[in-house]
Amino acid sequence: MEKNCLECGTRIIGRSDKKFCNDSCRNSYNNKFNKDSKNLVRNINNRLRKNYRILEALNPDEKTKTTKSKLTTAGFDFNYFTSIYTTKAGTIYYFVYDQGYLPIDGGEYYALVKRKT
Repeated sequence: MEKNCLECGTRIIGRSDKKFCNDSCRNSYNNKFNKDSKNLVRNINNRLRKNYRILEALNPDEKTKTTKSKLTTAGFDFNYFTSIYTTKAGTIYYFVYDQGYLPIDGGEYYALVKRKT
């Protein structure tokens, strides 16, 4: 049985389960196939990375307080976080990996914390 490359259509020589003639065709095919989802994931990861760097820069001592305007001026986006932690008292912390923030004083100030690992 003769098989052809899924990307360029040339005849494949080698293993019976081989789908592409070379690495270039395999990479090109997979890049086209995953283009839309990769862009979405890349953009979200970039946003999370930026939020993490901002929290890390504003919280060098692992526990501090800052204003909402400092966060937004630095480019922080409150829509992107990785997890939510609710204490027994009902306090809600938002985390970007191990860097967290808690809205206080009606949301004008934020307590910044770092989760111990």
